[in-house]
Amino acid sequence: MARVKTAGGFAIGFEEAGAGERMPIVFLHGVGSDKSVWNPQLAHFGKDRRAIAFDYPGYGDSDPAAAGTTRDDFAAAILSAMTALGVARAHVCGLSLGGVIGIAVHHSAPERVASLILADSFAEHPQGQAIFERSVAGSRDMRALAEARVDALLAQPADPLVRREVVETMARIDPAAYVIGAEAVWLAHQRGRAAAIRSPTLVLCGAEDAPTPPELSVQLAELIPGASYEPVKRAGHLTNLEQPESFNRLVGAFLDRVETRAEV
Repeated sequence: MARVKTAGGFAIGFEEAGAGERMPIVFLHGVGSDKSVWNPQLAHFGKDRRAIAFDYPGYGDSDPAAAGTTRDDFAAAILSAMTALGVARAHVCGLSLGGVIGIAVHHSAPERVASLILADSFAEHPQGQAIFERSVAGSRDMRALAEARVDALLAQPADPLVRREVVETMARIDPAAYVIGAEAVWLAHQRGRAAAIRSPTLVLCGAEDAPTPPELSVQLAELIPGASYEPVKRAGHLTNLEQPESFNRLVGAFLDRVETRAEV
């Protein structure tokens, strides 16, 4: 278990791999997950750069979140944890809720975001209120909620090992933290923030994503000046777990382009 104390004394859970001169990359997980979802990416991107996956307040190895914690509080916690780990600037890669928090991180401190990778996410979800209400209703029993939701999250037929990992990770989440995370993601209204992004941005989405269908990612890419969109074939909502090789290849090629342009 790795934890870093932020400036306010709050502990944030994290895992990291790698080192080197290349720009670090930070990974932000979804509402039904924690930092462990990024293990395939830490192993891959840690080969040539510092790669860090964080827990949000209340998730994983972080201290419990206070009542009323918001998506902007999550973003502030991530920025503070980056500072505590000596990361002044990084590529920021977020999936689902992580994409929402990535947009909030950019809004708060654009100078610290070398680029954004927004996977299976959105600026605003047209069914967000209904999904939030269902999430809250099911959060009393996280294992039962995980079992009920997992097949809708993954492209079918799903890899049994991935399916089991998703259920076990979601079952560990504290219900109070899950409600805070659900509000942060499903009730997000960040169209203005997305339109103001000037960092290079890659938008990814599983071609078979049901909770956040590809059209929402296409709309997000259209909002962000200069953003590019790439579908991930044979993937549902958890693209980085379902198709790690494709995900890593697309993100790696994007980082190479961003960093090559920065050297010119």
